[in-house]
Amino acid sequence: MEPNPVLKKLGFADDNRVVIIHADDIGMCQASLEAFAELTEFGLVSSGAVMVPCPWFLAVAEYCREHPSVDMGVHLTLTSEWPTYRWGPISTRDPESGMMDEQGYFHRGSQAVAEMADVEAVQTELAAQLARALEAGIDVTHIDNHMGSVGNVKFVSNYIQMAVMNNLPALTFRLDQAGWQELGVDAAMAVMAMQLMSHLEEQGFPLLDRAVQELPLDQPQNRIETAKRAFDALPPGLTHFILHPSKDTPELRAITPDWEARVADYRAFLSPELSDHVHETGIHVIGYRALRNLMRGE
Repeated sequence: MEPNPVLKKLGFADDNRVVIIHADDIGMCQASLEAFAELTEFGLVSSGAVMVPCPWFLAVAEYCREHPSVDMGVHLTLTSEWPTYRWGPISTRDPESGMMDEQGYFHRGSQAVAEMADVEAVQTELAAQLARALEAGIDVTHIDNHMGSVGNVKFVSNYIQMAVMNNLPALTFRLDQAGWQELGVDAAMAVMAMQLMSHLEEQGFPLLDRAVQELPLDQPQNRIETAKRAFDALPPGLTHFILHPSKDTPELRAITPDWEARVADYRAFLSPELSDHVHETGIHVIGYRALRNLMRGE
């Protein structure tokens, strides 16, 4: 494919490696917000996204109001994966929406959302989550989605439309047909996705060059070295690099069995060793605000 036009618009060369170092799941619990606040101050993590339906959303909104320059997006949420720590839709309690399981919370997996959720109900819910973040005083820099559920073919057009209508970057990719098929899309849908993304790019919508780079949540050991190798392997272009940082708390340990990896992310990305490595290897770190500014001509 041709080089990403976003690189030139931001003042980079076509062969530069540009990365958004992004913290997912902010507001899922207290430990996620505390970790993000420290990581943002340290400076290596450049962006995050808040889960609006989660219990610590209000604290995230307060933090964002107190730190208006923070790069915070909305982590659009349709799933609630943990057995005993749950959340549900903010737009409805109607079982006919198909967005809730028998306990009244979001489904635990994306496949159940795809099979059962009503398209219009999902559209209303996503709009409500973005509206609540904006109303709470968050200067939203982008939208992305939790566990990939919004990327399903049933919902993705609403997701893209929301981004375009609100002049917000979204977690979207500039892939060829083979690239889309590697993500599990069939051949016909891969062609449609490629054509849609090409059209968006022609209209000035910023796209990422590849599927996300993510540190595994089942391998917490040697996190700094794992992150170094992941950064070293990045090809030229614009990459969304995901981590899931949280501080080590009893609550976090009770919520999720992958707590060790989340704590390892927090500690690794506070490391001067990792920060020095990223910058010494010529990687350019940006946030989503830079992409939003492009879209808005700022």
